[in-house]
Amino acid sequence: MDAATVTAIGVLGSALVAGLAAMYGSRIAGRAQQEGHVITGYDSLAAKLVAERDKAERDQATAEAKVTALELEVARLRLLVTTLGGTP
Repeated sequence: MDAATVTAIGVLGSALVAGLAAMYGSRIAGRAQQEGHVITGYDSLAAKLVAERDKAERDQATAEAKVTALELEVARLRLLVTTLGGTP
């Protein structure tokens, strides 16, 4: 083999290795990007769940306050009925 053939084979071999390295690097970068999307999605979901939990707690507190107010109103009306001579 002469020097030109050896050089050509060397260039083709190095091009093949470079191409394989680029494909492998692309796959690794794709995985890292996918993992980043998963983490971002998890954080977003966790934030939504916390907001939903906080809203549910506020709604529960409001409902409990309404129940307390209605129980007081019922007690007042029973007393009024009894005061007027009726039986509740």
